[in-house]
Amino acid sequence: MMFWFVVVLALIPATLWLLKRSGWQPKGAVPAAHSIKTLAQLGLGPGQRIMTIEVGQGAEATRLVIGVTAHSIQTLHVLHAGAGQPAFAQALAQQVNHAAAAAAVQGDAA
Repeated sequence: MMFWFVVVLALIPATLWLLKRSGWQPKGAVPAAHSIKTLAQLGLGPGQRIMTIEVGQGAEATRLVIGVTAHSIQTLHVLHAGAGQPAFAQALAQQVNHAAAAAAVQGDAA
């Protein structure tokens, strides 16, 4: 009786290990490794960084620019899949140029 109890207890972790190694997923489940991908990250300081991640696959993919600290994660910008949107670098350059032009106008007025 005790022998079979030990055998059953040993079979539980062995079965779970085999399922994990085989890559079996419940029907309809999307593996996390395929649904979120880190594209780039920039360290700003200890425990602080900006990351660009891609969520989803194919035409449904969305890119997020997020700020990550030790205590929180915040969405800074959302780049939806689809034509007609400028790349993030272009959008950022436009904003920087606009801010520089506004600063130059204020400097000339003073």
